[in-house]
Parts: sequence; structure tokens; C-alpha cells
Amino acid sequence: MANIKSAIKRVDVNNKKRAHNQKFKSEMRSQIKRLEKLVDAKDTENAKAQLQTAMKQIDKAVQKGLIHQNSGNRQKSRLAQKVNSISA
Repeated sequence: MANIKSAIKRVDVNNKKRAHNQKFKSEMRSQIKRLEKLVDAKDTENAKAQLQTAMKQIDKAVQKGLIHQNSGNRQKSRLAQKVNSISA
């Protein structure tokens, strides 16, 4: 454990930020899982609405630097393909 006052503060700040980021990433993953369940159930209307919500969460995660931009774009593309496959 850190002995210096500033190092102790950094540890506390890092722990708070990590907890906040974990909460945000967890919510993003939950939105994606909800969408995948709707796709599996072939619920087109709700899946399209959920797609917008999931994309918004992914965009926010990219904006905050929680995931890389390419990773976010890849996830959004794959989710859109899944939704389009059930509506076609």
C-alpha cells in the first residue's frame, strides 16, 4: 500500500473511477444482451427500438474512452446485422 499522501489519494481516485467505469460497461453489456434476446425471439419491433438504445450506450462508452472506437463500430455493425436479418 502507498505511504505518500498523494499516492494514497491516487489509489482512492483510481478505485472510484474504476467502479464508475465498470458500472457503465456493465450497463452497456446488459443492453447488448437484451437486444440479442429480442433477436433470438424474433421480436422485430422491440429489437429495432432496443438497437437504438444499445447503439447509444456503445457510443457513450467510446466517447468516454471505455472501449476503442473500432471496437464500438464493430459491435454496432454486428448488432445492426442481427436486427436486419430478422426483419428481412
